[in-house]
Amino acid sequence: MKRFLSVILAAVGVATLVGLAAAQMGGGPGVGRRGGMGPGMRGAIDCPGITGTAAQITEEKAKELAQQYADKYLAGFVVEKVLPFTGMRHTMYSVELKNPQGEVRTLHITPFGGVRPFGGPWRQRT
Repeated sequence: MKRFLSVILAAVGVATLVGLAAAQMGGGPGVGRRGGMGPGMRGAIDCPGITGTAAQITEEKAKELAQQYADKYLAGFVVEKVLPFTGMRHTMYSVELKNPQGEVRTLHITPFGGVRPFGGPWRQRT
């Protein structure tokens, strides 16, 4: 009987912790109490990935965007490789940049031309 009660007590404890964690998370990013989008969030109305009205970029355009980003934010870095990959029905690009000292940085180019550094800020410090 003691063993049975300890198993039940453990299960109730885990269920309580899961419930508390779910309550703290709320409805997720951008979703308000009534299920609408939060401030600054526009929903799927002008999302080019959903409407399909915007043209996807090519590998050459991804290379050009990455070099423009490097010229502005990463002095001395040049495009070394452009690697395409598919995600969520669109082609994206991972671009490796290299400087004369041999340091490497990686950029992520979204299907519609957005440029983001890959990895966190700890990855970009030298």
